[in-house]
Amino acid sequence: QVQLGESGGGSVQAGGSLRLSCTTSGDTSSRRCITWFRQSPGKSREGVASIREGQRYYADSVKGRFTISQDNAKNTVYLQMDNLKPEDTAMYYCAAGDVWSNSWRAFLSPLNFRYWGQGTQVTVSS
Repeated sequence: QVQLGESGGGSVQAGGSLRLSCTTSGDTSSRRCITWFRQSPGKSREGVASIREGQRYYADSVKGRFTISQDNAKNTVYLQMDNLKPEDTAMYYCAAGDVWSNSWRAFLSPLNFRYWGQGTQVTVSS
């Protein structure tokens, strides 16, 4: 079993920044890969950033603006979001799994993750 908890969401104006945190606990092997997803009303869940053993993967929509990092001592994964845009408005979730693939798409696919947090809302106004 793995437990995840997100924090750091809020409301900002376009161009602003937020840092999300995902604190994890539980089975270590099931937390090797942590991915941030987001979902807005009427849209499917989208993987935005993933980290596994130092390797990072990003969706094209956030490359150059979002940075994923982890602090193993604190069992926490961060998502630094800069230059936020109104289209970044969504509920953001972190998910854990033991994903391994030659394709970067696998790390951003919600189908490959079993454990999920409750989410934190991010709202960006224009």
